[in-house]
Amino acid sequence: MSNTANSNSSQDVQCETKSCAAFQKQYVTRDIQAGIITAAMAIPLSIGIAIMSDYPIQVGLATVAFASFIGWMFAWFRPGNFIGAPGIAAGLAPILAMGVSIFGISNMAFIIFLTAAFQALIWKFNWQRYILQLVPTYLVEGLLAGIGLKIVLAFLVFTYEVPESVVTADGFFTTERLLMIGLSLVGAILFLVLFKLFKDRQPAVPYFALIVFGILVSLFLPLSMLQVEDAELALALPIPDFNSVSLWAYAIGFALMLAIIDVIEQVMSNAAIEKIDPLKRKCNSNNSLLSIWVSNMGSSFFGGMTNLDGLAKSSTNRLAGAFTKFSVLVIALVITFFVINIQYLEFLPKFALGIIMIFVGIKMILGLLHVANFGRYAMLLAILCGLLVYWVGIFEGLLIALAIHAFINFVIFKERDNIGTHDIVRNYLKKFKEQDGLN
Repeated sequence: MSNTANSNSSQDVQCETKSCAAFQKQYVTRDIQAGIITAAMAIPLSIGIAIMSDYPIQVGLATVAFASFIGWMFAWFRPGNFIGAPGIAAGLAPILAMGVSIFGISNMAFIIFLTAAFQALIWKFNWQRYILQLVPTYLVEGLLAGIGLKIVLAFLVFTYEVPESVVTADGFFTTERLLMIGLSLVGAILFLVLFKLFKDRQPAVPYFALIVFGILVSLFLPLSMLQVEDAELALALPIPDFNSVSLWAYAIGFALMLAIIDVIEQVMSNAAIEKIDPLKRKCNSNNSLLSIWVSNMGSSFFGGMTNLDGLAKSSTNRLAGAFTKFSVLVIALVITFFVINIQYLEFLPKFALGIIMIFVGIKMILGLLHVANFGRYAMLLAILCGLLVYWVGIFEGLLIALAIHAFINFVIFKERDNIGTHDIVRNYLKKFKEQDGLN
């Protein structure tokens, strides 16, 4: 038995250093099972994120499938993590929606291409080590909380929406509307109970059960169902059509913000993925960035979205039994089926999707609780950042919060510690050189 343990230990080390993250024969059955389960959870989540981003659902799913194929391919020689599942991030959904509103959906391909170009520079020079010093983690949590609030309010309407065929002029709280609200409450309770029971074993169960519940109810009652249009995916060069210099400047700043937030989320996710890895393998965030920017750049040629190895899908992948990135290939194949056969998604009731997305939004808001570990100042600034993101916009809110953070620190160093302006700037830059960023 000791020899077997030593053999397995030796193999785990070899697999960490010899790039066998993509496939291991002894884990094939587990990885296939994990891929199917994770895909079942990822599909409704990706649909909700695509809707929130003002992107066609088919484009969102195609992005996930494409990023999954790329993630599995790079796992053969440049693994970033070993069980992370790529997908479109909920935290970036309102940012993309804002981009669609400002630049138009036809120009978003170029925005994604530009975002990927910035991420390629970050990967090339390994600048991800420094980004979390430029943008503190607690401000990122605040930003995500503000975005979570946007998601909750955006999908709340799904929980009481009724089909147009039963809408009457008798008022808002009709019998059909009250019935819909009641169904949503029952669905939410079912989801939360199952989530509490299975979150540490099979976290996809509540998602699957809620969808099945919704489909069964739709057989007997008129419900608002998901409407999916064929996006007619086609390859095209991501060429912009901006009519002013100011829009060009805003596009560059917007893409840079999108790139940085995407990178920060991936670095934070990798830290968590490393902790839940069944074989305790170390993550390489810079390798993850390689897969991300290649996927983003590739998706820009069919009008796709941004991607990263999100913690929700990665946790599901792990708990479903994944040991290697082969499970990600299975996810890609399952989602590709629905990209091709998009009509099957119209069996999904909107109230079920609304419950799932409200749950995601609330979890993003509750991320503020983690900021308590940083102290009162961080908590107050994170809450302020979240409110600013909700009130004035994601880009503007983050910039204002960063400016306030810089001003407070400047005043403290200047007035309390009697440090000159020149020394404040020099010490700030010296911090990056001495600490070599964040590994």
